[in-house]
Amino acid sequence: MQMQMQMLPPPPPPPPPPPSVDSESLPHDPPQKNPPRAVSLDQVVISKLEKSPLILAPYRSTTLLNSSEKSRPGLLLLQTRSQRTNPLVWCAAILCLLFSLSLILFGISTLIIFLSVRPRCPSFEIPAVNLNSVYFDSPEYFNGDMIFLANFSNPNRKLDLRFESLEIGLYFSDRLVATQVVQPFVLKPGEKSLDSVHFLSSLVYLPDQISLKLQKQVQENRVSYDVRGSFRVKASLGIFHYSYWLHPRCRLDMTGPPTGVLITSSCRRKR
Repeated sequence: MQMQMQMLPPPPPPPPPPPSVDSESLPHDPPQKNPPRAVSLDQVVISKLEKSPLILAPYRSTTLLNSSEKSRPGLLLLQTRSQRTNPLVWCAAILCLLFSLSLILFGISTLIIFLSVRPRCPSFEIPAVNLNSVYFDSPEYFNGDMIFLANFSNPNRKLDLRFESLEIGLYFSDRLVATQVVQPFVLKPGEKSLDSVHFLSSLVYLPDQISLKLQKQVQENRVSYDVRGSFRVKASLGIFHYSYWLHPRCRLDMTGPPTGVLITSSCRRKR
């Protein structure tokens, strides 16, 4: 027992104590030259550069400026100036206004006159016809003689109508065989005028087919002619007047010459 206790190894030595650390050797933060200052709630901190010191500026409202701030040279105030309008602009505006008012007044007066007068187109009719002759000197040259009454009437109650540039043509199968000019005349409201129009055809050339067609109608005792007119109508009411062109078209069916009379007549007009 005693021998065994002597053979045990000695215990390990205790660890060396830690080296003492000098407080002077420890790194210290650089001393602050300017310690931070407490910022009030009514101040604004403005930083110009990274390393520039902080600048404290009092918060001011840009809308309220006292007299001392207005006189400060660094403060720029924008002032609006009232510019005078060019007199030419005023003149142009007045002229446009007057022109617009005149157009409105003219339109209203025209509408009132139209509704009160109610203008109507004159009528053109052929109540009677005398077919005196139809003969041929050769198979292609036609001669004819016809007289008809043209009835012009003014259906308006307040308008005077003047008929000008009256020209009436006689056609057979769309071929002109005679023309006649009527002298200008005036119709008062409600008036009518009967004018005798005399057509003379002398050596009028007709193609073979049209010539044979006319000869056949004469033999059958039923000849058809077309009357086409063109004249200018001028309507006036005091100082107001306007004009338009009227184109009547009539289809005439007659008995054969020399005592040809009107069988049927149908007329229409267009402006």
